[in-house]
Amino acid sequence: MNVIIKPKKLNGNVTIPPSKSLSHRAIIAASLAKGTSIISNVLFSKDILATISAMRACGAKIEEYDNHLVIYGSDVQRVEKLIDANESGSTIRFMIPIAMVCDSEMVFTGQNHLVKRPLDTYFEIFDKQGIKYEREENYLPLKVYNGLKPGLYEIRGDISSQFITGLLYALPMLKGDSVLKITTNLESKGYVDLTLDMLKKFGIEIVNNNYEEFIIKGNQEYKPCDYTIEGDFSQSAFFLVAGALGADINLYAMNKDSHQGDKKIIQDIIDLSGDVRYEYDYLKAYPSNTKGAVIDFAQSPDLGPALTVLAALSEGKSEFINASRLRIKECDRITCMREELEKMGAKIEENPDGMVIYGVNELTGATVDSHNDHRVAMAIAMASLKTNGEIKILNAGSVSKSFPHFWKVFESLGGEVVYED
Repeated sequence: MNVIIKPKKLNGNVTIPPSKSLSHRAIIAASLAKGTSIISNVLFSKDILATISAMRACGAKIEEYDNHLVIYGSDVQRVEKLIDANESGSTIRFMIPIAMVCDSEMVFTGQNHLVKRPLDTYFEIFDKQGIKYEREENYLPLKVYNGLKPGLYEIRGDISSQFITGLLYALPMLKGDSVLKITTNLESKGYVDLTLDMLKKFGIEIVNNNYEEFIIKGNQEYKPCDYTIEGDFSQSAFFLVAGALGADINLYAMNKDSHQGDKKIIQDIIDLSGDVRYEYDYLKAYPSNTKGAVIDFAQSPDLGPALTVLAALSEGKSEFINASRLRIKECDRITCMREELEKMGAKIEENPDGMVIYGVNELTGATVDSHNDHRVAMAIAMASLKTNGEIKILNAGSVSKSFPHFWKVFESLGGEVVYED
């Protein structure tokens, strides 16, 4: 699906969708707990449906309702021999070690760009533990033949924290104790904090030695827990950027005390001379004359596309640093955002680790491509607030990955959208 956006001012209220990061974690933990858990405020995006399917393959019984799940958990057992993560990086990286707790053959697969997203961290573990596996030219499909063993696990901290989360979920279920040692400075600490907090809610205790190593007792059991998922700060980013660019939008369901790493979007916009505040029970960004700044993405790579748009429309020079992980998302978000925004008149230079952006007063209408990346599509939609002319976004249906009703919400705020099949 393609969309054509005719620039309009946006105003109104938005209830931000539940956190995708917390949704994955809660569904997995509940599925591993012996007993019944109710997970509330669930958005059934493609990524979340992939995790639900994966946990069913591992023996959980999951009932889906309008906006919540009733989950009857179980020990990890092999109900199916295939886990299809679709396009969800979280699902595949979380599930590989979890599904390998039991000693049984399993095939992991995925769709589109996911088959090329790196899994070398796990391959190194398999090689050390003598776990037999088969892979094709790409990373997926991946076939493994036997289970994980307790012991010492060494893993880099400057790669995706998804590998760390997968191991933190799996290792407590093994028959012996384990140590997960981080061999470099840990990036994305916020995501690891989310994992540790969720594990604790479901009865799993892990000792965190200053993010340098995690001491994990074996033979632990997940306990059932009812949990309500809070609003997603990575999704709020697009509407906060819109507010800074001139929209009048109140954001609801945002937890002021959230542990989400992407809550950093508030400080990032403030650093760009924006104005973001909690007002009563909502979060709001006010129209501002934003100015260039240095933004560090080591802990928050998912904020890249939205902040690229804001920086492109801010006075002066912005520099994005420690942003190399933007290149291994649904698309290379550094190159793709540069290419597409340049079509609209932005001035962007890229480097291996980030971008340098020279702000302009407004953009011009053009035909651009989301590269099948949900965050690219949503970010460019918000650029319409300061665009002279229509924007046509190819592959705009990619928003279904995390925010299926995004375009309806955009229209409810006064946005004018023409849909093309």
